[in-house]
Amino acid sequence: MIRLARFGAKKKPAYRVVVIEKERARDGRNLEVVGHYSPVSQPAKVHLEHERIAHWMKMGAQPSSTVARLLKENPAPPQAS
Repeated sequence: MIRLARFGAKKKPAYRVVVIEKERARDGRNLEVVGHYSPVSQPAKVHLEHERIAHWMKMGAQPSSTVARLLKENPAPPQAS
């Protein structure tokens, strides 16, 4: 599963976009960090590693609803050929 893991100080959340087994705790041991999300900053900062996310989705990982929204709002840049 691809979901958010919360980090940051109290009242100032920051999140890592992680690939993690579905049964693990929210902030438990993850397989890979594939991005960062900071909703507090103006505007919100989002950094996603689209290649790695695509790789994990091909392997069967499902994004959470929030990660799916972030992916939709921040599409991958076009590939130069």
